Amino acid sequence: MEDELHYLEARQQQGGQSQTPSQSQSQTLSQTQSGSAVSGSTVSGSQSQTASGTSASYLSIPQSAPAGLLTVTQPPQQSTSYFKVAQNQFITFGWNFSYILATPTHLTVSAICENGNTYPVGPTDGIIPGTATSVVWDPYTYQTTHPNLPLAQAKYTLKIWGDGGPDAVREPGVLTPNSALQFALYTPQAYTPIGSGWSCAGCSSAVSQHIAHPTFIALIATLMVVFISGSALLRRI
Repeated sequence: MEDELHYLEARQQQGGQSQTPSQSQSQTLSQTQSGSAVSGSTVSGSQSQTASGTSASYLSIPQSAPAGLLTVTQPPQQSTSYFKVAQNQFITFGWNFSYILATPTHLTVSAICENGNTYPVGPTDGIIPGTATSVVWDPYTYQTTHPNLPLAQAKYTLKIWGDGGPDAVREPGVLTPNSALQFALYTPQAYTPIGSGWSCAGCSSAVSQHIAHPTFIALIATLMVVFISGSALLRRI
């Protein structure tokens, strides 16, 4: 009888111990699933915040701020500069900025001819970084690589603008397009020796203009009268 009681007690103890791993596993699984759900919620919130922060970022510029300006410093604007279109003859345009609060991503530099044609300035088709303060132009290379739109011997206007385009209106802190500089391009003529038939067309036309001028004719007539009068007086003496 006592043996049977000891056997039943041992079975009950084993049954209790066998239930313990199952309960522990169930609790652990529940905690793990709960923890995963919390962790997933945190990542989603972080991504949402990052995406929201990126899309909502902006630059606040007070309306009282002056408009952004660009001032050309090279060549001087006081007079028209003449540049020769020839090999290894480079043109450097330089400028500085004032009151720029929103830096443009890029600048566009163009030469607008008085005949209406527009030409890109610089080695990258007129598009340069927004922080650039100069550009070097090789008009001879452009001339040789663009025979369908050659550079004319005429006056040009240099125009520089930012992200807002060539006709952007004045805005606080934003670059205003600049078209204050004018310059001229000319192509030198090839050398022709005098012995091969060279003649100065301008010189000939200048002489003919002087001969046909009324003042020149009056001067010749006066000299003739003086000469004839002087000859008559000498004869009487």
